[in-house]
Amino acid sequence: MTASHFVPADDIRLAFSDAMSRMYRQEVPLYGDLLDIVSTTNEQVLAADPALRAALSANGELDRLNAERHGAIRVGTAAELALMRRLFAVMGMVPVGYYDLAAAGLPVHSTAFRPIDNAALSRCAFRIFCSLLRIDLIADPALRDRAGEILARRRIVTDGALMMIERFEADGGLTAEDAEAFVLEALETFRWHGEALVDHATYRAFHDTHRLIADIVCFRGPHINHLTPRALDIDAVQAEMVARGIRAKPLIEGPPRRDVPILLRQTSFQALEEPILFREGDDAVQGAHTARFGEIEQRGIALTPAGRALYDEILADVEAARADAGDYQARLAAAFARFPDDLETIRRHGLAYFTYARSPALGEGPLPAGSPEALVEAGHLVATPITYEDFLPISAAGIFRSNLSGAAESELAAQSSQAGFEAALGASCLDPFGLYLDQEQDSLDALEKPIPEGAGTPGK
Repeated sequence: MTASHFVPADDIRLAFSDAMSRMYRQEVPLYGDLLDIVSTTNEQVLAADPALRAALSANGELDRLNAERHGAIRVGTAAELALMRRLFAVMGMVPVGYYDLAAAGLPVHSTAFRPIDNAALSRCAFRIFCSLLRIDLIADPALRDRAGEILARRRIVTDGALMMIERFEADGGLTAEDAEAFVLEALETFRWHGEALVDHATYRAFHDTHRLIADIVCFRGPHINHLTPRALDIDAVQAEMVARGIRAKPLIEGPPRRDVPILLRQTSFQALEEPILFREGDDAVQGAHTARFGEIEQRGIALTPAGRALYDEILADVEAARADAGDYQARLAAAFARFPDDLETIRRHGLAYFTYARSPALGEGPLPAGSPEALVEAGHLVATPITYEDFLPISAAGIFRSNLSGAAESELAAQSSQAGFEAALGASCLDPFGLYLDQEQDSLDALEKPIPEGAGTPGK
């Protein structure tokens, strides 16, 4: 079988993303309402801001906007995590970043499976935030052993999906028929099941230790716990949710509203209480479980290590005021006055990543000598901010905390364990800073290449 017979990974990822969205919309109808709100709000924003529409179009982000979403899952063992890495590799998704959420009171650590090159992101920017249970953080030895026993017995991937994964690994790709089968089979891993693997007493024991542990251990597999569309104005979406009577989070996670959005802002509607059957011998007992919610995100510019350090420093200054929503927002806005809010100042101070391209005013003439800074100031180069494609540990933890009512929010007594996580994963997590730096450097390197004869001015 030659590569020409294989379906591109980007196409498989897009088909899977669309199928996941349809499934989740059927399982959680309120998610459909959320998609409608976001789509309408995005259209209003674009209609009112032609410059933003033009910028998104030029950067290849306009077409992907309404199809863009991320999901989140939680797995219980190293074997399950490694299997998810293999499954997402079929769709051109690799692990990027390491997130230790124990400091936020969550007994998991995580990575994000996503595409990494610009063409793949433009085709389909679907991502999965995947968390692995830190079973060592279950303090009760008997309960820790019980969790291990339950997780060891379950299989989270169907035989059909595993066969397609192995075929992809052996052949280097999937045919159209195999790709279609893979999407249908892989979807079963993330489907909601209304029956627990355990009796109610066992569920309650895990729940009382931490609700997240119950969600990971007590069910058939890593049901998708939310999908997240991208909003261009998250404040407007939040207001519309409240206006429609949807139970929205009281706070938007991340930085305050700014002229230049940075990193990521997130909000959600509160997690739903859903009916669950618990097995008591031959009988089924009705109960309930709270896990799934509807999240929205607004993405901004990717920050350099210097920008991220300033961001973290500012956010740390105001985290103590989180309990009072009004006071917290005021403190947040005041604190972020320290972070520049115009692109040129951000760029000059090296706080964010940019790509560089020749100004249309240059025509086909040679690029004058000088540093990128000097050439931008002279109008010979155009600097475009790079969109942040990853996640925030603090922001993500805030979303999880707010949707796990009753879960412990105190810092867990655990050290970060990226090496242990990567050993379980069977691969290293790529450094997101390195990816953005490479993207910036690639744009600078391209400036050194001669313009092909007859190619015209870039950007026209």
